[in-house]
Amino acid sequence: MRRNVTGRWFGSLLMMAALACGGLRVSQADEAVSTPSAPAAAPATMAETVSDGLSKILMGGAPGGVADLKAMQQRVQKLSEKLMLATVGVQVGQAQGSGVIVSKDGYVLTAAHVSGKPGRDVTFLMSDGKILKGKTLGLNRTLDAGLMKITEGSDFPSAEMGLSDILKDGQWCLATGHPGGYQSDRKPVLRLGRVLLSDNSTITTDCTLVGGDSGGPLFDFDGKVIGINSRISGPISSNMHVPVNTFKETWDRMVKGDAWGHLPGNDPYMGVKGDPAAKEAKIGLVYPDSPAAKAGIAVGDMIASVNDVAVADYAAFKAIINDHQPGDELKLKIKRGDQEVEIKLKLAKRW
Repeated sequence: MRRNVTGRWFGSLLMMAALACGGLRVSQADEAVSTPSAPAAAPATMAETVSDGLSKILMGGAPGGVADLKAMQQRVQKLSEKLMLATVGVQVGQAQGSGVIVSKDGYVLTAAHVSGKPGRDVTFLMSDGKILKGKTLGLNRTLDAGLMKITEGSDFPSAEMGLSDILKDGQWCLATGHPGGYQSDRKPVLRLGRVLLSDNSTITTDCTLVGGDSGGPLFDFDGKVIGINSRISGPISSNMHVPVNTFKETWDRMVKGDAWGHLPGNDPYMGVKGDPAAKEAKIGLVYPDSPAAKAGIAVGDMIASVNDVAVADYAAFKAIINDHQPGDELKLKIKRGDQEVEIKLKLAKRW
């Protein structure tokens, strides 16, 4: 269930976040941003460092007065510097976004649409102004989760990954990033908000985000990463984040550089349907003017392999296609009667 914050409290808390981090600045139209002025150690757990009353507020309750606002402000002050240090700007080709360092040896969480594909060169822009090099690793395009690695230096400031499956609607959270792209004279920007909705695939918050924030982290009030900024909507105060559990559950695969799935609205299209009566990957229908039709695939063809990967049945064939992107070129080995035919085609975009 979506829970709303009254305008009175939301305005007060936006100002609180700005004051907690050393002042109010504007980098986009009507967007309040903040920069930290002094380091502060992040507490270990909420239960160890806050009163029962404040803990209830942070988990979704409304502040009861000025004292509660001050307590929340102090909490942000304790967290802000560590969160800023772990937040990085990233540049891949001409595209810019954000990310968060989650290990001392330089693994960085970001959005899949920021990293693009494995093996690309990355420029990391640290909060202290240093510029470091790195590479993109694996990505889950369907959920927009991407992993990167800083390849020079060591002992980086980092944030711990938390749990995204225990979030409560209305829970307070903090988002950081580089709205509008990295600026050398501005540290990462901190925004305060609340969790509106969450499930296994998406977290929705009212943290104010704009272009350039994509790939940046969403934190709980323990200073742990609970999500990654993903889809920034038209109203800048209703945005979607990748749950951090997505990264944890597929960590080994991402570290290896695997890439799978496809971004929403970017489905690959080949233009065939399988024969439901066949056990093998047999083509039952070819759509006119589709990539398959233009390449010469015919009804009755049996798909033996895709890019030299053997295909057992149509479900396996469909899964392989869905792991590719529009524009990818495929080499198909096809059994056609007594012949084996090799066909090359380029996948199109479904819509």
